[in-house]
Amino acid sequence: MTAVEGSAGAFTGVRVVELAQWVFVPVAGALLADWGADVVRIERPEGDPYRGLMTQGIGTDGGGGVNLSIALANRGKRSVALDLRTEGGREILEKLLASADVFLTNFRPGALERLGLDAETLTERYPSLIYARGHGFGARGPDADSPGYDASAFWARGGMAHVLTPAELDRPISQRGAMGDRNGAMALAFGMAAALLERTRTGKGKVVDVSLLATAMWTLSSDVLSALQGAQPRAMSMSASGYVNPLVGVYSTKDDRHISLVFLEADRYWPDFCRLIGRAELIDDPRFVDLAARKENAEECVEIITAEFKSRTFTEWKDLLSGIDAPWAPVQAVEELLDDPQVIANGYIGEVANDGGPSYRLPSVPVQFDGTGPVLRRAPEHGEHSELILLELGYSWDDIAALQAAGAIP
Repeated sequence: MTAVEGSAGAFTGVRVVELAQWVFVPVAGALLADWGADVVRIERPEGDPYRGLMTQGIGTDGGGGVNLSIALANRGKRSVALDLRTEGGREILEKLLASADVFLTNFRPGALERLGLDAETLTERYPSLIYARGHGFGARGPDADSPGYDASAFWARGGMAHVLTPAELDRPISQRGAMGDRNGAMALAFGMAAALLERTRTGKGKVVDVSLLATAMWTLSSDVLSALQGAQPRAMSMSASGYVNPLVGVYSTKDDRHISLVFLEADRYWPDFCRLIGRAELIDDPRFVDLAARKENAEECVEIITAEFKSRTFTEWKDLLSGIDAPWAPVQAVEELLDDPQVIANGYIGEVANDGGPSYRLPSVPVQFDGTGPVLRRAPEHGEHSELILLELGYSWDDIAALQAAGAIP
């Protein structure tokens, strides 16, 4: 195995061969690359279609000429452009697989079977190989071979849109970009890490499966538990009648910003909160003296708290609440996160050096070791490492020229 230059971490010495596109599975590969894995990304000659997708204003202009979406999903990898429809392309892939610890893919089962890359074939040929695959709807069942993006498999079918859409709306709300993809990627990276750990004891590979549908159900575990008990989970109401605990909810400030109170142990925090806002008389008010009383009189309690919040600005509330040791948070816009002192102090946004070009910033992986996150490396250009990797596999320059002439590589 060939280590990636400059890499270090838990997966140093591990080679991942990634045959995937779009976001879900490539992000899982990037997470392993962050911690030192040599992730060899196989792209078709025309490239991953994700390279041409620009959504939410994310393109090349804001990244100094860098496609930040591609950079986030493929940082730290090496790229080989192969035409697997050719004999030469398939031969190169076989040589890569012979050197691999993990085969990572989100191609559908039918396509993998036609290419001779299905799990049964590869695990028989390479018994120690970890075969990791991401699905829309799972490896079995009538929709196992159906295409699935996070907006369909995770958000729509997985129940997310249903439980997060307020009842007063006549159609489901839309999700943010790649929410299910990146959550599923964390699960898939965990699965690969677990399989690699087990292989150190058994010497045998595993087939690792993660689907966007299962990821949604895991994310909504509390709602799934409610459904299993016969309930019909829907979006929670923020009206007074919807408050079981008036100290858990979102309140509007004088300047129309919002503060989220999460005082789950309400009886513990009620006296301090009342003193903090200058309403000590409410502590022993029979209507609000404990959780049961506040629930019984939720409308009155919420009305009082709402009026208090409307009397101060967002900044004033942040300053005031900093004086209570209780769980609360300002409802922030995403752009405010960039300057959040906690984000800065913990290095949750990393900077990527771009080989002489302008540097750019990306969200870092949420996992840190010994108090630090990984050094983020740039994503490869399409097919950037084709020749280098072929040389590592034993091909000569004449061989490479012949493969190019045959159309196996661009």
